[in-house]
Amino acid sequence: VQLQASGGGLVHAGGSLRLSCAAAGRPFSGYTVAWFRQIPGKGREFVAVIRATGGRTYYSSSVEGRFTIFRDNAGTTVYLQMNSLKPEDTATYYCATGSNPILSSIRSASMYKDWGQGTLVTVSS
Repeated sequence: VQLQASGGGLVHAGGSLRLSCAAAGRPFSGYTVAWFRQIPGKGREFVAVIRATGGRTYYSSSVEGRFTIFRDNAGTTVYLQMNSLKPEDTATYYCATGSNPILSSIRSASMYKDWGQGTLVTVSS
């Protein structure tokens, strides 16, 4: 699956951004979609995921209550709504798809096969 992530930018602390992850030419049906983020010199950090079956969502503790992952009705785009942004949310954000990783591994980047190119989010204090 080819993925296109977009929506990053510069925002003040407390502000909001909505990231989009589009699947080129096909819906996400049957795929679990996750967002990860990365800062230079660090590994990819799990942010949020929406499961293919049932649409159940999971979040990292650092973003729970501030970020929401959801998909459109057509199933071709997954969004990450980010509210109450903090400077520590600054990172490059990546979306990724996996074929229904088991729950115990759903936060692991190694469970996801296809990745978008990343979109940079910068939160100023």
